[in-house]
Amino acid sequence: MVVSSQEATLPKLLLIGLLFACCLAELPRFEHAAKPDGSFSFLVVGDWGRKGSYNQSQVALQMGIIGENLDVDFVISTGDNFYDDGLTGVTDPAFHKSFSDIYTARSLQKQWYIVLGNHDYRGDVEAQLSSTLSDMDSRWLCLRSFILNVGPETAEIFFVDTTPFVTKYFTHPKDHVYDWRGVLPREKYIKNLLLEVESGLRESGAKWKIVVGHHTIKSAGHHGNTDELNMLLLPILQAYNVDFYINGHDHCLEHISSTESPIEFLTSGGGSKAWKNDIKPWNPQEMKFYYDGQGFMSVEMTQTDVGIRFYDVLGNELHKFSTTKHLSSAI
Repeated sequence: MVVSSQEATLPKLLLIGLLFACCLAELPRFEHAAKPDGSFSFLVVGDWGRKGSYNQSQVALQMGIIGENLDVDFVISTGDNFYDDGLTGVTDPAFHKSFSDIYTARSLQKQWYIVLGNHDYRGDVEAQLSSTLSDMDSRWLCLRSFILNVGPETAEIFFVDTTPFVTKYFTHPKDHVYDWRGVLPREKYIKNLLLEVESGLRESGAKWKIVVGHHTIKSAGHHGNTDELNMLLLPILQAYNVDFYINGHDHCLEHISSTESPIEFLTSGGGSKAWKNDIKPWNPQEMKFYYDGQGFMSVEMTQTDVGIRFYDVLGNELHKFSTTKHLSSAI
């Protein structure tokens, strides 16, 4: 249930803005109730929108089965919702052919919380953000950036619009045309977004803090690390003790446990087309799991425990891990 022309000069300007800005807007907030016992679970899928091809339909089938077994409460999409160039408008049949007609299992008829990917920005971005799509399929909730409170106070999930951070989309777009409405001027947009994320994390009293974005921060996949996010977003996540960063963009499943901070970096970008044997060398102490095929991820949470599992296109469990936090008690 839901309640209610660019230069590569960003780092200095944004850091100045973070230090001296005094008036902050707030990210939109939504609430999702947990189960009566306080627990909740959800699935994560990314890079999926191909009208059922490249095993998208098979991944959706297994999501439905796992979703039923876990009685999931909602689904998260890490972006690249419609290939290759987003939607042409709110009447684009790709919305139904890649979403409504694919994720048909009963267990997936829950709220979907969705961020935009770089391929989505190559189409009509406003279409994906429009309430018209939600009117056609009530599961659809897509904003540029927002906060989801679950519990309450068990978890806060920060959804961050990462595409505007990537300089090359502005300076070297190749043959692609990006829809930058609502983003320009870019430096102001990113500065304000970082301030809003920092403010939300600073004020958060949630037991678990999760950040979701399309682009990688740490990844051994095809795209690798996103330098702009490492420079601008990662320090904020580290400063405010974020537990998990979840992304897509690299078409794989991946778990990196950082040696620099307690953050776990989780890639769920296997919703359809995957890239076989496309992996870069990585510190084996950090690389806990990498799979170069299609699949998705599940998350089960309570105030004290989190369990995460990765599944392939046949529903086989490939990797799992868990972590625990003790409840604080007043003296």
